[in-house]
Amino acid sequence: MNLMLLGALGLPELAIILVIVVVIFGASRLPQLGKGIGEGIRNFKVSVRNGESEDEDSGPTDTTS
Repeated sequence: MNLMLLGALGLPELAIILVIVVVIFGASRLPQLGKGIGEGIRNFKVSVRNGESEDEDSGPTDTTS
């Protein structure tokens, strides 16, 4: 997959994507959809931070036997 394709999205392409999303989900569900995505991102960040702090708290582990 070519990741350079993501950089090629301009304003017209984003407007088309927005229109498609509105048609699929409806204008009344967009705030709920945005809220759900935001909560998911927030929960992911919290879990990543908790995972890092658990790694630091556990200290180095000896894997040699």
